[in-house]
Amino acid sequence: MCALGAAVCFGTATVLQAVAARQAGAGGGGEAALLLRAMQQWRYLAGLALDGLGFVFQIAALRSIPIYAVGAALASSLAVTAVVAARLLRVRLSRTEWRAVGVVCAGLAMLGLASGPEGEQGGPDALGWVMLATAVGMLVLALLGGRLSGRMRALVLGLGAGFGFGVVEVSVRLIDDLAPAALLTDPALYALLIGGGAAFILLTSALQRGSVTTATAGIVIGETIGPAAVGVVWLGDRTREGLAWLAVLGFAVAVAGALALARFGEAPVADEA
Repeated sequence: MCALGAAVCFGTATVLQAVAARQAGAGGGGEAALLLRAMQQWRYLAGLALDGLGFVFQIAALRSIPIYAVGAALASSLAVTAVVAARLLRVRLSRTEWRAVGVVCAGLAMLGLASGPEGEQGGPDALGWVMLATAVGMLVLALLGGRLSGRMRALVLGLGAGFGFGVVEVSVRLIDDLAPAALLTDPALYALLIGGGAAFILLTSALQRGSVTTATAGIVIGETIGPAAVGVVWLGDRTREGLAWLAVLGFAVAVAGALALARFGEAPVADEA
């Protein structure tokens, strides 16, 4: 329920912030002025609040169920965005896109039936440092992303953002001791902070500098497949007895449905087909 709650929060926030940004875009000034105008609207502030609530739900879900189930549920936020956009922005969804929404729901239902409890393994000691190194790498990519060119730019930046969000997912699971002394020396904490910051920078750059569909596809792939593999191989994530096949099928179906809705990675303009 927490994973689905996070998806609903993130998907709805995308639409609310898109509406606010369009209404704020009528004035002059640069990006900073646009942001200030947007933050004066209740829809944008509501979207930020939903993002914060979604992050809390995400953390709770990651501490309770396998990473592969959480990752697939978060990817389904694209289905939420599509449905909310159809109502609030009067966006016309094609029959294929409505089927994709149904496919995402079916995949999540299969995952819900097959998922076991989260793994109890802490992973190798070096895993936290690997996550930190990956986060730093994504931060470097974020700082240099503006120099990339060509049609692969959006995909590379999108994958980078996905890896950054994936680092956050794994790092949440790696943090066990919340005592201040232990927390401040835990590389997973810094991996979480740096990875999350790099992911948001890469996400913004990817959506501004290339195809929204391509960038979002990269994000979905990056934040689902890698973290799911880490959870299964090193953190002990498992399925219910005899239902591994259903979990694999549900994961593949949910991610495929999300990829079919990739154009909603950035809420579309009204009346877009």
